[in-house]
Amino acid sequence: QVQLVESGGGLVQAGGSLRLSCHASISWLSINTMYWYRQTPGEQRELVASISSGGRTTYADFVKGRFTISTDNDKNTVDLQMISLKPEDTAAYYCKVSTRWRDYWGQGTQVTVSS
Repeated sequence: QVQLVESGGGLVQAGGSLRLSCHASISWLSINTMYWYRQTPGEQRELVASISSGGRTTYADFVKGRFTISTDNDKNTVDLQMISLKPEDTAAYYCKVSTRWRDYWGQGTQVTVSS
C-alpha cells in the first residue's frame, strides 16, 4: 500500500513563507512525476507545480517566481517552497505521485494566508 504523507501547512500572514513536504512510501525508481495541486471549497483541484524524475519542473502561471518545487536526494519526497504568499493562495494542498501503474494522492494539508 503506497502512502503519501504531507506536512508543512498552516496559517501565515500575507507576504510570508511556508514549505510543504510530501513523502511517498515508494521507491523513486517507480516514480515518473510528482505534483502539487490545490483546491478551495466549491472549486476544481488545480495544478500548482510538477517535477519529473529527470528534474524537469513546471509551474502554474499564478505561482511562477514565488513557489519552487524540488525533491530530496532519494527522490521520493517532494517539497513546495512558497514565498510571498497571498490570501488567494489559501487552499488545501495535495501532492500526487504518478507511477508507471497509477497515480497516488496525499490526504491534503491546509494553507491559510491572512491579509
